Amino acid sequence: FMFLSADICRVCRSEGTPEKPLYHPCVCTGSIKFIHQECLVQWLKHSRKEYCELCKHRFAFTPIYSPDMPSRLPIQDIFAGLVTSIGTAIRYWFHYTLVAFAWLGVVPLTACRIYKCLFTGSVSSLLTLPLDILSTENLLADCLQGCFVVTCTLCAFISLVWLREQIVHGGAPQWLEQNQQQPLNGVGQQNEAQAVVNGGVENAVLDQPVNPAAENVVVGENPEIQEEQVDEEEEDNEDEEDAVVEDAADANNGAQDDMNWNALEWDRAAEELTWERMLGLDGSLVFLEHVFWVVSLNTLFILVFAFCPYHIGHFSIVGLGFEEYVQASHFEGLITTIVGYVLLAVTLIVCHGLAALVKFQRSRRLLGVCYIVVKVSLLVVVEIGVFPLICGWWLDICSLEMFDATLKDRELSFQSAPGTTMFLHWLVGMVYVFYFASFILLLREVLRPGVLWFLRNLNDPDFNPVQEMIHLPIYRHLRRFILSVIVFGSIVLLMLWLPIRIIKYLLPNFLPYNVMLYSDAPVSELSLELLLLQVVLPALLEQGHTRQWLKGLVRAWTVTAGYLLDLHSYLLGDQEENENNANQQPNNQHARNNNAIPVVGEGLHAAHQAILQQGGPVGFQPYRRPLKFPLRIFLLIVFMCITLLIASLICLTLPVFAGRWLMSFWTGTAKIHELYTAACGLYVCWLTIRAVTVLVAWMPQGRRVIFQKVKEWSLMIMKTLIVAMLLAGVVPLLLGLLFELVIVAPLRVPLDQTPLFYPWQDWALGVLHAKIIAAITLMGPQWWLKTVIEQVYANGIRNIDLHFIIRKLAAPVISVLLLSLCVPYIIASGVVPLLGVTAEMQNLVQRRIYPFLLMVVVLMGILSFQVRQFKRLYEHIKNDKYLVGQRLVNYERKSGKQGTSTTPPQSSQE
Repeated sequence: FMFLSADICRVCRSEGTPEKPLYHPCVCTGSIKFIHQECLVQWLKHSRKEYCELCKHRFAFTPIYSPDMPSRLPIQDIFAGLVTSIGTAIRYWFHYTLVAFAWLGVVPLTACRIYKCLFTGSVSSLLTLPLDILSTENLLADCLQGCFVVTCTLCAFISLVWLREQIVHGGAPQWLEQNQQQPLNGVGQQNEAQAVVNGGVENAVLDQPVNPAAENVVVGENPEIQEEQVDEEEEDNEDEEDAVVEDAADANNGAQDDMNWNALEWDRAAEELTWERMLGLDGSLVFLEHVFWVVSLNTLFILVFAFCPYHIGHFSIVGLGFEEYVQASHFEGLITTIVGYVLLAVTLIVCHGLAALVKFQRSRRLLGVCYIVVKVSLLVVVEIGVFPLICGWWLDICSLEMFDATLKDRELSFQSAPGTTMFLHWLVGMVYVFYFASFILLLREVLRPGVLWFLRNLNDPDFNPVQEMIHLPIYRHLRRFILSVIVFGSIVLLMLWLPIRIIKYLLPNFLPYNVMLYSDAPVSELSLELLLLQVVLPALLEQGHTRQWLKGLVRAWTVTAGYLLDLHSYLLGDQEENENNANQQPNNQHARNNNAIPVVGEGLHAAHQAILQQGGPVGFQPYRRPLKFPLRIFLLIVFMCITLLIASLICLTLPVFAGRWLMSFWTGTAKIHELYTAACGLYVCWLTIRAVTVLVAWMPQGRRVIFQKVKEWSLMIMKTLIVAMLLAGVVPLLLGLLFELVIVAPLRVPLDQTPLFYPWQDWALGVLHAKIIAAITLMGPQWWLKTVIEQVYANGIRNIDLHFIIRKLAAPVISVLLLSLCVPYIIASGVVPLLGVTAEMQNLVQRRIYPFLLMVVVLMGILSFQVRQFKRLYEHIKNDKYLVGQRLVNYERKSGKQGTSTTPPQSSQE
């Protein structure tokens, strides 16, 4: 009895009573076994979960209905509930239709019509703007164009707010903030202000970061250029320093108020909004106000950021007589707008200087902020748009001989499709810049910290390209841009143009690469493209070994070059610190004699960092400086260029040669697109290198271990081939053939013609369909196919379970596909002729039975869904009318059944 009375609720720690009995609704035991129903319901509302957080058992409740509830609901109750549900559905349908019409119709259509009205350039268009907005002509095209305009304006608004946050939190440039200092009165304080200007401003300039992310990886300046740059900045700031002194001497209380005004502090209270409330998905009509503000914001941004710069640029181009050249570029609007922004930036600079002369602090600061916005916008366009475009065109020009093309061909392609041509070249340039940056990051993992001091470290936590755009002057960005173009262009010459010339000289028949499509190919180009995208490229890109191999090659090359040129300490660093300390003093003396390294003993990177940051270098490791150091560095650069040239020659020839040789066994003498031969060759080379590395890793383990490993891998390869034959061969073929019979053939082949089936194309399409179905299955709810696929993915290739895959995955899927193919065929070819129908009817049934059965399956699915919905509606009506409560269900451990408990659990315990 004492043990039974000790049962208490896990939440409130109280015992059970006849009014509030204790239940044990889950698997938990001990002191947390029992709980009151009221406590559990309150906890479930708080935690928003339907299961026990400890044992993961889902709680169950049994409904309690009114005693007068009939066994079946009356027809009038069902009809009333159905009408109520239909009314609710119609109300929600009208609301969501209004939301969709407002956001997908009114907003983009209004933006497009206002945009066209502003750029028409006539007064009549402004007068007829209300009628143009209500016009029904070109609704779809205008809505799509309006969506693009709205996207651009929203991006501009978000970028403007984000830039404002960067200025507020990261600090404005020195030339914008220097007149915001506290005014100083008196001659002595004026002298103190002069001292502050002479020292503090210069230090502030030197403390600024220097390496903007113009192209993700940007070439920096050497110390000599940096010293000249500091001198230029001192000259540029002389006038502004004098203005600070004058303001400090002549300040008064009125000026104090003016200078304390901050144009960036926008004190605007905004209500916390959720996406549902903002878009109108919560059922309210507050979103109509948001629609109005979005339309107003679109109009304002179009007027300020598009209309004004465009017309400023247009009037300037027409005045200078460059209109014909701009029109010949096929990008008149873009170029005119950029010219307008450049002129606007120059105007803002001039106005900012005039405002500084007449001491209009508010106007001066506002003009300065506007100039920063225009400056950052232009720099972003140059760094993200212009530089990759230059790299893409330079890559194309240097590779013309590889594809047997000429500049005339590129000119014709540009004239026919200027937008597509520019986008493709920009995309190629972006890929080139990205992989160059990735290779530099890999080099930093191998080389000694400080070797690549002239390249911006993207892993630096202090790296903030926007702050550098804000603080650094334009001429430094321009100088860095030119240096980057030179470096990137030189690398393209070294690794593309020169190898092509060498290949044409040594292997005259190897080039050009075949990139044209021919109709005499024995396989479909579409099938090859699908095979390449779905099989070959994922196998190459999803491997993590490639980066490790490349890193190992770079490390081996660095060690070899270091020992050959006695630069091991410079490239990789010394292992012993004593050696570094012993060689530090000679480096100091040598640096003093040459006067080339202001900060001694820590090399070129240390000097660079000290000039920039007025302190010690960050992430620098000292090294031993050998004799004739400049000559050794020059030989290192030459050795690097030769290595890159040889690597480029191998990459341009070996994969293509291997791919051509392998594809010749399949396609014969027919010409195949070089993309496929290169991909096939790369895959074979990767497999070969992978096999060699595995064997090399096994060699130290002995012959017996090698034989054991070979046996295990052979068995695994055999299992993998069987699984690949079933899942990557049979299943895609059946799936592609079924898709051909159900969708393609009824739509493309008339009844009086015989459809032809190509197994290769069906298999290639089936691979694509299988990957789509697998992806949708993994994203969908939990069911047997998803569970099996997840289990196969979890096991991987090394732990592949052939029996499980065949029994649980391959056999059911293949059976369903075979039944879907065979049953309609048997009905059309075996059953229908027995009915004595005509030949035309037999042909009609054979050709249309597959889509007909698909429609039947879809209708049955819809009917089943509607039946389930009606059952839910029936339960909903019954619960609304007769449900009086719910009772918690106890967990029955021994019997495995769940039953309700009307009495406290203490009385039912064994």
